[in-house]
Amino acid sequence: MDLFDKINRNVGGPIGQHQKWSHGYFSFPKLEGEIHPHMLFNGKPHLVWSLNNYLGLANHPEVREADAKAAADYGMAYPMGARMMSGNTIHHEELENDLAKFVGKEAAFLLNYGYQGMVSIIDALVDRNDVIVYDAESHACIIDGVRLHMGKRFVYKHNDVESFEKQLQHAERITMQTGGGILVITEGVFGMSGAQGKLKEIVALKDRYKFRILVDDAHGFGTMGATGAGTHEEQGCAEEIDIYFGTFAKSMAGIGAFVAADSQIISYLRYNMRSQTFAKALPMPMVMGLKKRFELLRSKPELREKLWEVATTLQKGLVAYGFDIGVTNSMVTPVFLKGDLMEATSLTRDLRENHGIFCSIVVYPVIPKGLIMLRLIPTAMHTLEDVDRTLTAFGVVAAKLKDGEYKMAIAS
Repeated sequence: MDLFDKINRNVGGPIGQHQKWSHGYFSFPKLEGEIHPHMLFNGKPHLVWSLNNYLGLANHPEVREADAKAAADYGMAYPMGARMMSGNTIHHEELENDLAKFVGKEAAFLLNYGYQGMVSIIDALVDRNDVIVYDAESHACIIDGVRLHMGKRFVYKHNDVESFEKQLQHAERITMQTGGGILVITEGVFGMSGAQGKLKEIVALKDRYKFRILVDDAHGFGTMGATGAGTHEEQGCAEEIDIYFGTFAKSMAGIGAFVAADSQIISYLRYNMRSQTFAKALPMPMVMGLKKRFELLRSKPELREKLWEVATTLQKGLVAYGFDIGVTNSMVTPVFLKGDLMEATSLTRDLRENHGIFCSIVVYPVIPKGLIMLRLIPTAMHTLEDVDRTLTAFGVVAAKLKDGEYKMAIAS
């Protein structure tokens, strides 16, 4: 068989199979203009709820100035090479030290990208004698990292501590034979449901079982906790989290990520993460820009307060309107509706074309058949007027969905 014949027969895969009618509108849409809750889509103004610019730092004047100055001072190429060989600078190290202190760890290591970083962390930490136990709704970067593992792995039901303990017991029986260890992986905030991972309940089992825990807190870093240090701060269990992972793509509106842990563990990862050893270092404009973003994250708590004001008002309003927002206890706001794929596309098109509301749509196979999820990401840049406008629009389209108008539109 020709390799490409197999690809062509697969019709694009589970998501790509719909690309003939979805590309450019539902998938790979183009938002234009300044990064802001109000942008252009298909040449028309839209209220956007799909950008992970939690603290509104993407276009903050001080950030723009720092980015521009660093580009002028250093160019886009510096430093040239991988960190281990020729790409290390004092600024990379200063940012690492500051991040480590902020999240309550001894040391940190910068990563070029969050996705590849998480895959590489898992690959570096475990060998064939070790066992991984992970949450069923873990992000794709965790799933891909787990797939590389040559040893056993067990998945537990999402945020189900009883299921987690059963999988720990399976893992423990195997490691008693292999002499390996157990790595538990979960998320601080799950990016689809908005639910916080049950970190406190998980680490409480450390007294009974011998395991280490890695937490992906991409959505929690900068948004959760009294200082924004993360979900482990929010739940009061920072010391029990062995390895903390945060990205710059969410609250810091940048590129890259970091991993933080005890100094010995970070030293090991620094020399054994293939995605960093064989990749160019983060460019200086991004590093200097991240230092400014991090400074604002720490010095301007009002940004986080505004984010939560918008998120809380939005979520309370949705519940008051009778919408199902699942089990979110973070700023991530899912809205669950009943309907099929074509109803979902008609509803989303109605929101965009007739109400000027742009939000992400999630359908099967990401969520069960018969459900539609509209995913809203509040930011510190949104206003309460934006919330009111959205609630009104959602009320209109939900009534249409219930009355079967989107089915009739498809039939006609």
